[in-house]
Amino acid sequence: MAKTSFQVVRDDALWPCGDVDRAAFIARVWEEGAEHYRDLPWRGIDDAYAVLVSEVMLQQTQVARVEKYWSRFLEAFPTVGALAAGSVAEVLALWQGLGYNRRALSLKRAAEQVAAAGSAQLPATFDGLVALPGIGPATAAGVMAFAYEQPAVYVETNVRAVFLHELFPEADKVPDADLLPYVADTASTTDSRGWYYALLDYGAALKRSGINPTRASAAYSRQSAFEGSRRQKRAELVRIALAAPEGIAEDEARRALDAAEAAGGRGPVDPALFDAIVADLVREGFLARDGATLAVSG
Repeated sequence: MAKTSFQVVRDDALWPCGDVDRAAFIARVWEEGAEHYRDLPWRGIDDAYAVLVSEVMLQQTQVARVEKYWSRFLEAFPTVGALAAGSVAEVLALWQGLGYNRRALSLKRAAEQVAAAGSAQLPATFDGLVALPGIGPATAAGVMAFAYEQPAVYVETNVRAVFLHELFPEADKVPDADLLPYVADTASTTDSRGWYYALLDYGAALKRSGINPTRASAAYSRQSAFEGSRRQKRAELVRIALAAPEGIAEDEARRALDAAEAAGGRGPVDPALFDAIVADLVREGFLARDGATLAVSG
């Protein structure tokens, strides 16, 4: 399925939404955004690559955790070219603790594609960004708004929370398709960056207050438990491989994974599950297999 962007467009027929008119909604977002503004290190910068790194790190990860990793990652890989030239092992080692290693690998693959095309910079268009590995519409819209300061339709959990709270307070299971026209209608053509900062900070404040409007979204789902999950075993196996830069025998890796499971109060990993996880990690490019030896891909 093609990745497409909802176009920024004014539609007066949308308003009022319930008891809220357009001007009142916009004024409230700016007011709440100013009151709850967060001075984050990736804000107010024009470096599209640095913004992309922050957007990818922030997916399903708390801001406080990302603050600890973003600067360190950029020190090691300050440019698209540096990330493209880095090894998978180096990238994954810096990513440990953030979770969702696929994001790190996709970010590196995107950098490699940009470098292979002979460019030192990320594309400056939405279509160019979503053509890169692992960059979906929301991430591309974030780069367009925050780095290039271009109008974009950006929807993530805190933005979603504001629109649900203000415009759909009594509704349940609201699909994003119902929110997108309002996001598109109110997207600022003069200060896209500031507008979305205001939405993000207002949404974060709503959640901190104990209100979580995103529960009314059709997209809302509780995150499954990590401990004991297949995802946890994948992450642990990557860590085991990272700790053995010269490679590790599969049998030894299996014993190390079983030891980690035992430390967590769980039994040994089923051999078929272990084999399936290894096969997936090799196929996805995390690990390389040389006979019966596993190592993080170069």
